[in-house]
Amino acid sequence: MLVHQWSSRVADRRDGLCRTTTRLQALTRPVAETRRPVAGRTAASIASSPFRTRNMQPQAINEAAELIAAHFASGSRRDELPAACRPASRAEGYAVQAEVVRQLGQRPVGWKIAATSMAGQKHINVDGPLAGRLLVNRVFAAGSEAANSIDLRGNLLRVAEAEFAFRMARTLPPQANGQRYVVDEVMAAVDSLHLAIEVPDTRFNDFVKVGAPTLIADLACASWWVVGSAVTIDWRSIDLAAHRVTASNAGRTVAEGIGANVFGDPRIALTWLANELCTYGNGLQAGDFITTGTCVVPVPCAPGDALTMDFGALGTIAVTFP
Repeated sequence: MLVHQWSSRVADRRDGLCRTTTRLQALTRPVAETRRPVAGRTAASIASSPFRTRNMQPQAINEAAELIAAHFASGSRRDELPAACRPASRAEGYAVQAEVVRQLGQRPVGWKIAATSMAGQKHINVDGPLAGRLLVNRVFAAGSEAANSIDLRGNLLRVAEAEFAFRMARTLPPQANGQRYVVDEVMAAVDSLHLAIEVPDTRFNDFVKVGAPTLIADLACASWWVVGSAVTIDWRSIDLAAHRVTASNAGRTVAEGIGANVFGDPRIALTWLANELCTYGNGLQAGDFITTGTCVVPVPCAPGDALTMDFGALGTIAVTFP
């Protein structure tokens, strides 16, 4: 029943999505068609993944990914992964996540960073931020019909987050001898700043207890993401850490925050991600979008809500839930 309901919602949205493809293509590379989860791959191909792990066997990675991908596609959830295929480290979590993305058959367009605040980390019982893939079929251009057609039915979290997002101009590969990138190096590789709204979700009923490796495998609770056009003013001269952001629902202020709520500064969060991916994978790639985490307390949302995230001089971004 859940699979049928999810398929119906995707079909209902498809016409609107097609009409907004041109706007989305201006923000991302060409949009791939929605595909069903694909069959698990061989041990050799999993072993060649850019996300390397020494302990978790390819069969276990494949089994964990099949379960998560099936729940992702159907909009369903489970309590936890079986012990035999449960990742026990960040490296294993990222290896499973990479296989989930492959099985879903959707082109990644970038990354999200979850738990970039101490409050967020405490809420989900993790000791640091988590990185998750953004998938093209769940990325919508702000103001498009598709962006205003996000169905909250079945969404366990039901929150929206106001976020600074960056797009990379060039790749940041792992450096020699494990050297870490610093903020200035990472920002020099950034092409543009964007305003964004994330609507996360999870494939686990008790997500606050499953632990960081499983949450990483779950794409760090990635789901829907709405992104605006590139900010046109000189944003590099603005102190993003001190920049104020206000969230409102139907004109009524419901949350306020600043960029410092994002790991001290959205640019620091981006730098963390660059180094995290160098530790466990191939690094950030040219063209990637990175949404850095919420500036405000996640805003509860429900069908009929009309949310606006006001970033002051940088602009606003809005979404309405049907």
